[in-house]
Amino acid sequence: MDDREILQRIHDLVAQERSVRADEGRPDADREADHQELQRIEQTLDQCWDLLRQRRARREFGEDADGAEVRPEGVVEGYQQ
Repeated sequence: MDDREILQRIHDLVAQERSVRADEGRPDADREADHQELQRIEQTLDQCWDLLRQRRARREFGEDADGAEVRPEGVVEGYQQ
């Protein structure tokens, strides 16, 4: 995935997140399913942002951006902000 594709994926995930959050208020909403979906979206977003940061850092230091890899959720979720 190149930077443009990663950014598009981030945009799509943010749209999904907004949609799920909007649906949470419905009386017939499955709150547990919505919560799980939001967690999945947030984890995937974190991985996408991490991949984009890796690519930019590799490029900045003269390395091949395509050498960046998606890291496991547990690794990405453990980062301090």
